[in-house]
Amino acid sequence: MNEEYESVLLIIRECFVYKIPPRTAARGYRAAEWGDLATSFLWKGRLRIISKGQRCEIRLEDSSTGELFAMCPYDIQSNSVEAVLDSSRYFVLKIENEGRHAFIGMGFQERSDAFDFNVALQDFIKQLRAEKEATERIAQASTAPKKDYSLKEGQTINITIGNVGAKRIRPKVANTSTNDNGILPLIPPPPSASQVKQQQQRQQQPSFF
Repeated sequence: MNEEYESVLLIIRECFVYKIPPRTAARGYRAAEWGDLATSFLWKGRLRIISKGQRCEIRLEDSSTGELFAMCPYDIQSNSVEAVLDSSRYFVLKIENEGRHAFIGMGFQERSDAFDFNVALQDFIKQLRAEKEATERIAQASTAPKKDYSLKEGQTINITIGNVGAKRIRPKVANTSTNDNGILPLIPPPPSASQVKQQQQRQQQPSFF
């Protein structure tokens, strides 16, 4: 069972709600037609954007008690949120209640609040698209034919690992000098102790010549 949790995307401490005249043309809404925006607002409170699964709601609530004043289900395929033509701080929301809907004006005193409002909605759209693409990739991977890498009957695998198994050739030892017969000459043995003594005595005898 997949449980969907509510996530708060944005909280704006103060926003204003206005009564707006019916749209007379397809060109859009203008905040200048709502009267004196500083004094003609119908309601003032906080705004929260809540996401739950693939749903997103814009809730207008009392700043002190949290009581819900109006709720706008955000739908990227419809005109649930529409910016006005003459200001970046005002919007038209499509609020719904028990199957009925109405359009109200909503605005902020600060442009930074309006910017954060737009960014929060755009981030929600990006999240939906990313989740959709991930689901499509998983579906494509599950439906793609699986490759069979198993060996068929009679098939073998030959593996060559470096020079394993190759014969090693020992380097030849350099030839020493030989006589004409190809036989190495024998080194004479060292003199014995008596021979050394006799040689020393002969060297010590005085010479008269």
